Amino acid sequence: MSAGLFPAGVPKSKRVFDLLLAIPGVLVLSPLLAGLAILIRLRLGPPVLFLQTRPGYRGQPFTLYKFRTMMDTWDKDGRLLSDAERLTGLGRFLRSFSLDDLPNAINVLRGEMSVVVPRPLLIEYLDRYTAEQARRHDVLPGITGWAQVNGRNDLSWEDKFRLDVWYVDHWSLGLDIKILALTAWKVLRREGITQPGFATAQEFLGTGREPPPG
Repeated sequence: MSAGLFPAGVPKSKRVFDLLLAIPGVLVLSPLLAGLAILIRLRLGPPVLFLQTRPGYRGQPFTLYKFRTMMDTWDKDGRLLSDAERLTGLGRFLRSFSLDDLPNAINVLRGEMSVVVPRPLLIEYLDRYTAEQARRHDVLPGITGWAQVNGRNDLSWEDKFRLDVWYVDHWSLGLDIKILALTAWKVLRREGITQPGFATAQEFLGTGREPPPG
């Protein structure tokens, strides 16, 4: 369900800033979005979009929209294969330039996400956060954030959450503009896309309980 024009957890100035970015962005990028959708449909088959429930403001669930990057491939015992085995060459390309995140603009327009805020993680992580880490949900989730421009998947979970909470405490439109500029630079340099030893990033099991790489 759409969160409305001025959703909870977003200052009005920030919401206006989001819409001023998202609406022209969708219009300008519509040929690219259409082209990517056709390419994914031809290479991976349907569906083109990957939909997943993620926690939003105050942990309330919403449906995240992304371009699909993986095959739905199962082993002979009916178990879904690992991310590394299902991630396609096209998917790696989309992720390397963050093109898979472009449909997040739908969530921004619906008021479920902001452009610059901590990224929405998996719903099952909610009961694994410390009270301090959970403060990342005191704002709407976003497309990019302070952690994304300071290491992204090269960071430990603790460092990511520390940066997320720092952003919550220090938000300003000036900081958002700085993060957007740094995001463009990081995307062009293709930095921090995956965590060493993992197709994307290791699962967060709780502070001090991360599995070893491999």
